[in-house]
Amino acid sequence: MFTALYIRVSTASQNESSQKREIERWLDGNSVDRSKCKWYIDKATGDNLDRPEFARLSRDIFNGQVATVVLWKLDRLSRSLKDGINVLCDWCERGIRVVSVTQQIDFNGAVGKLIASVLFAVASMEQETRRERQAAGIAAAKERGVYKGRRKGATKAGIDTARTLTLRENGLTQAEIAQTMGVSLSSVRRYLKIGQTT
Repeated sequence: MFTALYIRVSTASQNESSQKREIERWLDGNSVDRSKCKWYIDKATGDNLDRPEFARLSRDIFNGQVATVVLWKLDRLSRSLKDGINVLCDWCERGIRVVSVTQQIDFNGAVGKLIASVLFAVASMEQETRRERQAAGIAAAKERGVYKGRRKGATKAGIDTARTLTLRENGLTQAEIAQTMGVSLSSVRRYLKIGQTT
């Protein structure tokens, strides 16, 4: 059993060093043996749960190798209320301790779960506000006649199929893929079927 140290940056221009520094400070302050820690670092992931390192972490948790997950901040797990609560509850039910170092919260308990729900709700509101600003920007660009739209070939079904196949290749079950992507089991089966025919 080891301590998982998870970092996520949403864009390629962001640097993970500040998150890493805070996590390392927490490790030192709590006398955690570094030889029993494993880093998981996702870069340029956007806001979804389709991340290679998150998939690897999920697999290690499923295999019973992780005792504690340490995050810089809860929104590194997910900005989606539904996804975040589902993942956090699943981990806590497996007896995994989840720690947010900058928020100084240990989510392994009833009070921690309540606080997590509130924090996820705030993160979800921030995400919704960002989407509203994006929609307003697109509408303004359309009025000016400069909006180019989505790049050709970037259909959601095609992207979801590629993500599903990648997660399957990483050893996740169909149920784990559904949970990771926040879609139904039937959607995962459909994506896998599409992937086999292409």
